[in-house]
Amino acid sequence: MRLDEFDFALPRDLIAQRPVSPRDSARLMVVEREIADRRVSDLADLLHPGDMLVVNETKVVPVRLSGRRGEAAISVTLHTDLGEGRWLAFAKPGRRLREGDRIDFADGFSALVREKTPQGDIALDFARPAGALLEMLDRHGAMPLPPYIRRDGGARKSDRNDYQTMFAARAGAIAAPTAGLHFTSALMESLVARGIGCARITLHVGIGTFLPVKADTLEDHTMHAEYGIVTREAAAAINAARAEGGRIVAVGTTCVRLLESASDENGVVRPFEGETDLFITPGRRFRAVDLMMTNFHLPKSTLFVLVCAFAGRERMRAAYRHAVESGYRFYSYGDACLLSPEAGLS
Repeated sequence: MRLDEFDFALPRDLIAQRPVSPRDSARLMVVEREIADRRVSDLADLLHPGDMLVVNETKVVPVRLSGRRGEAAISVTLHTDLGEGRWLAFAKPGRRLREGDRIDFADGFSALVREKTPQGDIALDFARPAGALLEMLDRHGAMPLPPYIRRDGGARKSDRNDYQTMFAARAGAIAAPTAGLHFTSALMESLVARGIGCARITLHVGIGTFLPVKADTLEDHTMHAEYGIVTREAAAAINAARAEGGRIVAVGTTCVRLLESASDENGVVRPFEGETDLFITPGRRFRAVDLMMTNFHLPKSTLFVLVCAFAGRERMRAAYRHAVESGYRFYSYGDACLLSPEAGLS
C-alpha cells in the first residue's frame, strides 16, 4: 500500500501552538456512522457504565539541552537511552562536532561526544548515574516540543506543564502521549461517577514520533521500537471489564499499539514488559481495543495510517475534511476525536 494514499492538505493556521484552557474544553469529533461535534468534557456522556479507559502514564523527560562547545552554541535533543549514561542525540549544528569534543550545558553538567553515526546522530557520554542525569535534565533541560510548535527562543516554562499529561508517572518518553493531554481532574470525576473505569499502562514514546516516513510503501517502512509495560493488575482490570460487557477505550495511539502487542488471538491482554515495534496498517483485525480517543495526526504519518486501519481510510479522510472545514485544531496541542472501529459498523 502506497504512503501517498494517506496524504491530505492541512492549512498551517490549524496547527495548534498552545492548548486550550481548561484542557477538557477542547473539541471532540465523534466518528461513528455519522460525525458529531462535541467537547472532551462530554466524554462521560458518550461512554457507557462499565467501559474501561486505558491511559498511558509515561512521563516526558525534558531532553532538549542548550550547550556550548568552546565558543560555539550547540542545541542537543536526546532521543535514545543506551544505558550507563550514554544517549543518542540530535545536535544542531552537528557537522563540526568531533569525537572527543566536550559539550558544556551548565556548571558541573557536560557530556563527551563518543561517536558520530552514519545517520547523523551523535552518541553522548554523560558518565553519571541515571537518576543523577534525570535530575540534571529536569533542572536544565526543556521539553522536546515537535517542530510544528513554534517557539521563539525555545520552549516556554508553561510547556513543562502543558506538554505533560495528568497521568504522567514513569519517566522515559521524549514526546507526550497527546490524547491524554485533554484530561482534567473534573473530567475524571465525571467518568468515575458514570461508572467508567481507568487502567494505566506505559509506552515510552520514542524517536519515531520525530521522524518522517521515508519509504514509498507501508511494507517498506520499519518502525522504531518503544518500551512498554502492562502490569498484571492492569491486564486483569482490562480483561475483567471486557468479560463483563464493557468496552476498552484506548486513550491514544500509544495505548492501541501496546494493547495490541500485549493481547493474544482472543483479545485477552497479558502482562507485558519489553519493546514493541508493531506497525498497525489497514487490514489488521483489532483484538483488544473497542474505541479509540486520539488527536488529529500528520499526513503520511504512521499515526494517521493507524487511525485509518482502525476506523477506515475513507471514513477518516471524510472526518479530516470535516475537521478542516470546521476549524478543528490539529496535532499535539489540538483537538481530539473519538473513533468507532470500521469493522463494528458493517
